[in-house]
Amino acid sequence: MVKDKISRRGFLATGPAVAAGSAISAQEIKPHIHGTPPSGIDLRVRSLISVLTKKKLIDPKALDKVIQFFETKVGPHYGAQVVAQAWLDTSFKERLLEDANEALQDFGLPGVGSAHLVAIANSAKVHNVVVCTLCSCYPWSLLGLPPTWYKDSAYRSRVVIDPRGVLEEFGLDLKEDVEVRVWDSTAELRYIVIPERPKGTDGMSEEELISLITRDSMVGVEKLKPFNSEIEA
Repeated sequence: MVKDKISRRGFLATGPAVAAGSAISAQEIKPHIHGTPPSGIDLRVRSLISVLTKKKLIDPKALDKVIQFFETKVGPHYGAQVVAQAWLDTSFKERLLEDANEALQDFGLPGVGSAHLVAIANSAKVHNVVVCTLCSCYPWSLLGLPPTWYKDSAYRSRVVIDPRGVLEEFGLDLKEDVEVRVWDSTAELRYIVIPERPKGTDGMSEEELISLITRDSMVGVEKLKPFNSEIEA
């Protein structure tokens, strides 16, 4: 019997969302219809912003600017630049895998030096996937805001026990001879996966390669598909 695939929404339903939730702008919090009280992460965010604002510890407008910065100025496009460069430059890839912080000094990325970054490369025989079992440590400077599923307790607990099963639920079926390695992030240690370069991308420019690289592939829950120029055309 073939195991049914479920959506990411279904995957998240298998476990409760963590208290941290996803980032919510102070301007996005609107009253509920008919006065229905908020619940879950919405209630927590409302309460926290209200208390801290009254104590004059935060300015909601400043908070919005910080969130906007991470949503628009920092994102997966930085990580994609690093991956594309690694695909095109063998020497850079070697330096990246040896010491990612050192190799990325010339990129001028915000916040890279705040934690030790480790780059791990996928291959035909090894597939890497990243998790933070304790909370939601994540390479923000390279990948932007972490997705909700990365912070969910279902993902954090299950991927270390049954990585193949979790990856299947993301739509990634790996061959039996492929070794799956799970890397646990911490406050001092972050990881970025260098996915395999898709077939059919020889001769592509760096900009073209960047457009193919996804956030999920740099976390390890997705494998980039071969590029078919005829289909794209």
